[in-house]
Amino acid sequence: MRRAGEAKTLPDYRDYRADAGRIARLPLRRHNALLAGWTVLWFVLVVHSGGVSWHYLRQGEQLLFGGDPGGGLSLYANHPELQIGPFSLLVARMFAPFSAATGELLAEGTMAGLGLVMVILVGRTAAQHYLGTGTNHRRLQQRTLIAGLAFIPMWIEVTVRFAHLDDALALFCSTLAVHALARGRTWAVAVFLALAVDAKPWAVPFAVLLLALPSGRRRGPFLLFCVLVAAAWLPFYLGNLDTMAAAKFAIPNQPASSLRWLGVSAPSTPSWDRPAQFALGGLLGALAVWRGRWPAVILVGANARILLDPSTYTYYSASVLLGTLIWDAVGQRRLVPWWSWIALLSLYGGALFIPDASTRGLVRLAFVVVSVAYVLLWPSRNNRTGTRRRVAESAATSDGSGSTAAAGPAGPAGANASTARARVVAPRRSPELVDAW
Repeated sequence: MRRAGEAKTLPDYRDYRADAGRIARLPLRRHNALLAGWTVLWFVLVVHSGGVSWHYLRQGEQLLFGGDPGGGLSLYANHPELQIGPFSLLVARMFAPFSAATGELLAEGTMAGLGLVMVILVGRTAAQHYLGTGTNHRRLQQRTLIAGLAFIPMWIEVTVRFAHLDDALALFCSTLAVHALARGRTWAVAVFLALAVDAKPWAVPFAVLLLALPSGRRRGPFLLFCVLVAAAWLPFYLGNLDTMAAAKFAIPNQPASSLRWLGVSAPSTPSWDRPAQFALGGLLGALAVWRGRWPAVILVGANARILLDPSTYTYYSASVLLGTLIWDAVGQRRLVPWWSWIALLSLYGGALFIPDASTRGLVRLAFVVVSVAYVLLWPSRNNRTGTRRRVAESAATSDGSGSTAAAGPAGPAGANASTARARVVAPRRSPELVDAW
């Protein structure tokens, strides 16, 4: 409840919710139309040679749901090459009623469209994150557009050329988790992160986004995350104990892998490699959160993957480009999103135009080292306390408390602290924001 004299200094909570509601109801703008055209162009260019790996999704969903003796809960034990999460196979089942060619085309078109949705979501995440900070939202709009133009080609690579529905769902759900985090929706963060892991196991390091939640609001979402992941994966391990062997599935250690530059010359995946990817990605993500740079979690987690993975498929870079998109739009305020284009030119361009495999591996290694060092160590105007405080207050308002005084400790000091925080997270309506988006 407000005290006398505070009515003119504390912004109205309903104004904040009105701004958030306007962000969610924004119509298609010119920059979105440009991104849509860019997506369609790349789709048309690639679709004739697409669907390279779609047969894995069809095979997996048929084995899981078709009653085959070698499928069901024994799917991963009998087919360890199907490194596809059960959530992805469930979604792939939606395209089963169609013919093989039609189902593949519909899946590719749907996934391509998700890329456009993700860019728009990242833009709205940035607008939500900087709400009330005096950010020029037209510049933010331009920054997201330029970064999105770099992201779309790599998204088409993973969704159309290779038709990896599992990777697409993992990245889409991770984007939803980032958006939910910016809006302070703690439980939604846990649900979307769990779905990402249930779609593709390599998304596990992204779960450190839960650390960006307010300290008093982490336990419940963390338990929910664990329950949802266990509900998807545990039945397969209990149904057939040989499923454990699927986690040890090995692939060739390609000459262009960064592992070669790290001194790993084994012909296939070392036994320690997958756990090391999870551990390194989680550690770097935790450091990013501790540094107040949670928008970098996806980037550093994806970097850990391409650094230690023995394979070098071009579609791996889609996760890195999503990370740079989020970092360029949400993590910093520069007009030109340099990291998105550096990632596209070095990783995708390097794979296409650098003939020497060893040199390509060195470029990948250099990108990972430099980008991680930058996002974790480069001085930032956003200090750790301020960033985490905004997330905490967004969570408090999204829970519908409506009382800013309740967020702080009792007494005059608590009331003053609440007033200061309210100015950060509950700004008045911004015509500039509405016009820009």
